[in-house]
Amino acid sequence: MKARLPKGYGSNGGTNLQQIAKQAQKMQEQMDEASNVLNEKEYSATAGGNAVSVTVTGKMEIKSMDIKPEVVDPEDVEMLSDLITAAVNEALRAAQKDKEDTMTELSGGFSLPGLF
Repeated sequence: MKARLPKGYGSNGGTNLQQIAKQAQKMQEQMDEASNVLNEKEYSATAGGNAVSVTVTGKMEIKSMDIKPEVVDPEDVEMLSDLITAAVNEALRAAQKDKEDTMTELSGGFSLPGLF
């Protein structure tokens, strides 16, 4: 008794694998291109009512930081440190979310660990 393979398997299976490989390659190229674009983007955030503003790149690097002179109090360095930390973290979260959203859109919602 011979086993039957489902439709699409058997002699044409190689064709299906080639199509899947081409689609995967195309998706990888799109993701690489999107990653390059995202790495060049800039994300800004502020803290303390615009007392501290930070701009980061998609590469997760700080590009610039602006601190209003009125928040520089030698008696309260901890507050300034907290404002800087809050602004940097918010800008980094924005960059990470944009990357995740873009890659999820390109991958059709599939989770592809390690690609971004």
